[in-house]
Amino acid sequence: MESIDDLFLRLEKLNDIGAALSNERDINRLLEVILVAAKNITHADGGTLYLNADDGKSLRFEILHNDSLGVALGGTSGNPITFPNLPLAKEDGSPNNAMISAYAAIHGETVNVADAYEAEGFDFSGTRKFDKSTGYRSKSFLTVPMRNHEKAIIGVLQLINCTDQKTKAVVPFSTADQRLAESLASQAAIALSNRQLILQLEELFVAFINLINLAIDEKSPYTAGHCVRVPVLTMMLAEAAAEAAAEPDHPLTGFAMDDDDRNELKIAGLLHDCGKVTTPVHVVDKATKLETIYDRIHNLDTRFEVIKRDAEIATLRAQLALRPPSDVAAEDKLSEELAAKLAQIGDDREFVRRTNTGGEFMRDADLERVKTISTAYRWRNPAGEEVPFLSDEEAENLSIRAGTLTFAERDIINHHIVATIRMLEELPWPKNLKNVPEYAGGHHERMDGKGYPRGLKREDMSVQARVMGIADIFEALTARDRPYKKGKTLSESLTILGKMKEGGHVDPDLFDVFIRRRIYLKYAQEYLEPEQIDDVDESKLPGYTP
Repeated sequence: MESIDDLFLRLEKLNDIGAALSNERDINRLLEVILVAAKNITHADGGTLYLNADDGKSLRFEILHNDSLGVALGGTSGNPITFPNLPLAKEDGSPNNAMISAYAAIHGETVNVADAYEAEGFDFSGTRKFDKSTGYRSKSFLTVPMRNHEKAIIGVLQLINCTDQKTKAVVPFSTADQRLAESLASQAAIALSNRQLILQLEELFVAFINLINLAIDEKSPYTAGHCVRVPVLTMMLAEAAAEAAAEPDHPLTGFAMDDDDRNELKIAGLLHDCGKVTTPVHVVDKATKLETIYDRIHNLDTRFEVIKRDAEIATLRAQLALRPPSDVAAEDKLSEELAAKLAQIGDDREFVRRTNTGGEFMRDADLERVKTISTAYRWRNPAGEEVPFLSDEEAENLSIRAGTLTFAERDIINHHIVATIRMLEELPWPKNLKNVPEYAGGHHERMDGKGYPRGLKREDMSVQARVMGIADIFEALTARDRPYKKGKTLSESLTILGKMKEGGHVDPDLFDVFIRRRIYLKYAQEYLEPEQIDDVDESKLPGYTP
């Protein structure tokens, strides 16, 4: 009979196990802790842990251990369990009461069998077959249903061959063993249910994040990959920065990340542009200077044709006015003037079309030419009014020096980060995610304080936010799915990024990590087209010293 001291020690161990179950976050490790703890506390030689299968009609083998046979399957062992699920009902639909584990799950009762070879009412044919093939002798069984806080059976814990600690003989599981196992199974079921609930909530949260990004993607197919690629590049650079920070006397010394930190930064990366759900589609997708709902360059094409027609009509009228008699020299002169005028109209038309693309940087002379075209030609609008060739709004758009956005439209685009911060700060973040708004909201700030929306300086920002700033810029430079530009090559992108370092735009230490550890190349090999991956002479990059 077990002494009071031994039982007290086992109860203390049970309390310790309860604390361990509460602290374990990984499901596979948790399952292993449950089974190993049950084996240890009852002195069992082996055991199996089953969980309810997704179909709700069977038990699924999750983990199996046997010390004498040296068998470890499932859990963290890396050895998969290939046994089929254990059905809870027979083919005729009646309960599968013959299988001891199924019986425990169906009826919610513990089954304590002293000797499987002498027990009645249960089918141990599979056990005998296993014993015959392995030379093992399965004798005592303790099968305990796992009931969670909602009183629902979520699985079964089965222990085999209780071993006497003095004689090492296989003995039946005692009443004390049974009570300890039942107590452990109850704690384990609650811990497992809590962990599964937390995982489900985390999966639901990530699904909501993906839903927001999907909404952004549906609005703008041109930026569909941005919300995916920025988090990937952010994590690449952050991991490299953490490794570099571990080096002696590195400028980033002290920066490190654990699993919670990584998860927090990844979520921030996924949400960094969530405010774009508020940005009008015609601004996000503006591929040319004159585009709103459609590209209005075709309206100008029509106006040029009207002006050409008017010029031809005016010339023909002037020629007719010379008759009779016919003045060939005067008519030829008018024809020459018309040809020159039509050539000028054609040249101006091509200039406007080139200007509309937004790919070139506008010179002062180009801006003056837009003004000249606007006033040099006049046409009658649909109301019959004679007006300048370009409206003030059209002239403003065609005068954009670089890109396709006016100052007002840039303000609209820039507002997405304000919306992002406001949206994220409204959420009741748990402690392990409390920095998400700061990380996500800082990717448009600059190290010199000239960024937006808060004008933060380098010392005001976390390393994570500075990492995201570089990731966001580099992804935008190399992205090939923008409507207004082609994806730049590695050398072009890194040259621009280097100039940004020199100009106080991006973090200098993180820029050096980005280059020195070839994060740009790792990212490029996965996400860029082959023609974008050109040779990079790091020694010639602005702001970088190899």
